[in-house]
Parts: sequence; structure tokens; C-alpha cells
Amino acid sequence: MQKITTFLWFDDQAEEAAAFYTTLFPNSRITGITRYGEAGPGPAGSVMTVGFELDGRAYTALNGGPEFHFTEAISLQVACEDQREVDELWAALTADGGEPGPCGWLKDRYGLSWQITPRVLLDLVADEDRAKASRVMAAMLRMQKIEIEPLLAAAEG
Repeated sequence: MQKITTFLWFDDQAEEAAAFYTTLFPNSRITGITRYGEAGPGPAGSVMTVGFELDGRAYTALNGGPEFHFTEAISLQVACEDQREVDELWAALTADGGEPGPCGWLKDRYGLSWQITPRVLLDLVADEDRAKASRVMAAMLRMQKIEIEPLLAAAEG
């Protein structure tokens, strides 16, 4: 069992969100659902929590009501292998009410922030050649969805 689990508070979309998220990543699944009992605070029999895994990492989604909302202060970063993976995740997560943001960030239809980041970007901005890293960073700062080819061109100078 994973010692630390990310816990996500939804109004009443926990099951829907977990089902959606598990379609996006391999090695993902719903692991369990708990329901409110007679003591509440939700209606008896309604979904309270949904345990799920994304690429083998455990998460819990809670139907906690409208008191709290997601902010950009926390996000889930996905290290993508190639442009195809970036494009597919970006399209899926911004669909149906999601919102693109700057520098590879977006909000999905539930308001959760994600960073869709190609691994090559992480490598390039950490390059020991600080001029190269700076050019790549400047190129990335002009983007919404990250495009790998312009990053590689910036790295070359």
C-alpha cells in the first residue's frame, strides 16, 4: 500500500471524474467505492469516496460538497514521452469544459489543474548549458500546449 495518497475533493462528481481519469492512463483502475450511510453527511447510499489508481499510483476522490474547489496551487504533472501523448492528453483533459492555460498547464472539466509536460522539456531546462536552457525556457513561456519541435529548435539556437 502506498503510504501517501493524494485526496481530491469534488462536489458530487468523484465517481465520474475517477472513471474519466482511469481511461487516460495505462495501468489505471477504480479500486473501490464507499457510500454514505444513514449518518450522512451525504444522502444515504450516495458515493462518498472512490479509490482509484492512475498508472499504478493511488488516489482518492471524495464527494464532499460545494464548500471547497480546486485551485492552481496544486496540480498533477504528467511526464509525456512524445508529442502524440502530449496532444492526446491535452485534447482529452481540455474537452467538455476544460480550459487551456499557459506553459503546459490546463484545468480539466472538474477544475483540477494538470501540467502536461514532455520529458524532453524537463531535460532541456535542466541542461548544463544555461544559454540553451534559457532559450528553451523562453520558447516554453510563449506556449499553451507544449510543442516539442519548437523547444528542440530553441535548444539548437
